[in-house]
Amino acid sequence: MTNIKTSLRSFFSSIRLTVVLLIVMALLFMVGTFIPQRESAMEFAQRLSPGISSLFHALGLFDVYHSPLYYVLLGLLALNLTVCSLNRLPGSWKLYRTPHFPVPEGLFSKLPPNRVLLTEQNREACLSSLESLLKASYGAIEKDVKGGHVFFSIRKAGLSLFSVYGVHLSILFMIAGSVIGSVFGFEGYVNIGEGETTNLIDSRNGRDIHRLDFSVRCDKFTLETYANGMPKTYRSDLTFLKDGQPIRQGALMVNHPIHVNGYRFYQSSFGSAPGGRAVLNYSKGKGQEEKVAVSVGDRFDLKEGGAHVEILRIEGNLMKFGPGVKLDIASPQGRHIQFWVLQHIDEIAEMYPELLTQFPLFDPALFKPYRFFLKEIEQQYYTGLQVVRDPGVPLVALGAFLMVTGLILRHFMPHRRIWVRVDAAGRQTRISLAGRSRHMAALDRELDLLGRRIQEKGIV
Repeated sequence: MTNIKTSLRSFFSSIRLTVVLLIVMALLFMVGTFIPQRESAMEFAQRLSPGISSLFHALGLFDVYHSPLYYVLLGLLALNLTVCSLNRLPGSWKLYRTPHFPVPEGLFSKLPPNRVLLTEQNREACLSSLESLLKASYGAIEKDVKGGHVFFSIRKAGLSLFSVYGVHLSILFMIAGSVIGSVFGFEGYVNIGEGETTNLIDSRNGRDIHRLDFSVRCDKFTLETYANGMPKTYRSDLTFLKDGQPIRQGALMVNHPIHVNGYRFYQSSFGSAPGGRAVLNYSKGKGQEEKVAVSVGDRFDLKEGGAHVEILRIEGNLMKFGPGVKLDIASPQGRHIQFWVLQHIDEIAEMYPELLTQFPLFDPALFKPYRFFLKEIEQQYYTGLQVVRDPGVPLVALGAFLMVTGLILRHFMPHRRIWVRVDAAGRQTRISLAGRSRHMAALDRELDLLGRRIQEKGIV
């Protein structure tokens, strides 16, 4: 039983396992990059043979970041990091708790010339000045006397010994945040017309509807365009309501999301809302034109003849002919005539002279003796919002903070141990500087700085 536990511990703490897991995950990420995912995968799957498509579905390759394989790999990587950390932690703790004395054997042998300083001060004066300098520069120091030598010991950046565990812990937090966000998170879309309010969000997969515990109202949608008609900027002025009372208001723009009750709202798209209001003019023969503003479903009576006009459709760009309104006119005899009134019918008729003959449906004078004119359409827009809730974000953010902190400690604040030996050298006093660290360059800089401070203090 002990051998089995040892083997399992050795397996899950293996660097080879880490490398294999990272390679497999990298391959899985490549699959997620080159194979269309989620909604985009439906069309791609239809081009594959039924057998391959079924295999891809079974392996979760059409949604790799929610597939069982992805979760298994994350779990194994988390277990691997945990076991590695637990195996190495006792050694780091032992190194951190290593006493300053006795001085490691051979530490002061073969020191370079710049690490040995000579002073004319007597030993007691040198020790007093040096001890004051070390306390002022490093704070806590240790002191020992052995064999006629006086030793001072300094430890710097001891927490750096545990920085690797901070990095490991950061990865574990990121993995946990990723899984929590993937399993319990939500992503969906909703289109809201100006003046409309809703609390229903279509899920990204289109299979269900998510109900918010508050409502969203689009107060105004603003679109700015370039001279060629291409969108320049667009924004949505939103109000968020709870129990009918506003809890948040704000302008939503691209790359400027709004956070409300754990949800993030992004400006995703926009479009022309169906319908809108149209301004129609009509006249009988050469008589005076009458003006009316209408919406879909509205009705009005012609002043003469007793006919009734109903608005069936309002289109911003009908068949690329431009704005158009479809009318249904009921005559007193009960006859219904339907036709389109296009805003640019005169220009269209010039380009296609036989259009009205071949397609009387586009003749604005089809109901004699009246002729109708479309002056404008008061366009209404809807805003397309992306709604995201990711409860794993705080863990991922904490993981990112721990990783940055751990890497800074590891590479910019390495653990260093410094010893200073003071002894007699004939009539002079000798000060020797030595130390140990994983990062010898940092240690050399530290010892050079200490040597300069000793010289600047006038001890040497």
